[in-house]
Amino acid sequence: MKWLQRQKLRATLEKNPYHRLHSSLEVAVAAELGIQIDVNRATIDEWLRISLISIHQARNLVSLSQMGVQFLSLEDLAAALNLSLTQIKFFEPILYFGYYEPSSLITPQRLNVNQASFSDLEGICLINSRLADAIIEDRQEKGSYKSLADLQNRLKLDGQLMSQLIHYLHC
Repeated sequence: MKWLQRQKLRATLEKNPYHRLHSSLEVAVAAELGIQIDVNRATIDEWLRISLISIHQARNLVSLSQMGVQFLSLEDLAAALNLSLTQIKFFEPILYFGYYEPSSLITPQRLNVNQASFSDLEGICLINSRLADAIIEDRQEKGSYKSLADLQNRLKLDGQLMSQLIHYLHC
């Protein structure tokens, strides 16, 4: 019976990559399938696989990661989620605590476009002084950008440029 239950669960997890994990059996099977959540690069959808995490908490975790916060242990993650270590330990088999050098070219530090100064923006190789001025001027006139798509629309930025800027900016 247990074998059949595991097989059904494997099929469910393989079909639905965002299935929320509730039981120790689900976590164990997910780990067997190689499902991991890289806590320092996880998306909102990946965080939501963990049944304890709300959409609000997932957004906060992603936002913290984008601002350079790195979670190095279960204790760090529990503190960020305001959960006990016992609660989050349940999901340890699928959590990966990778460390990424902040100054690495592979993982550039992302700036909040709504808070970045002229010099911060100009420090991004893709942004010249004219574009930095336009970003700040538009932000002052029309208010904060709701998303990077909003930034692109308001400044009429080329799609190719935006596809590169998404690695350096966030809202």
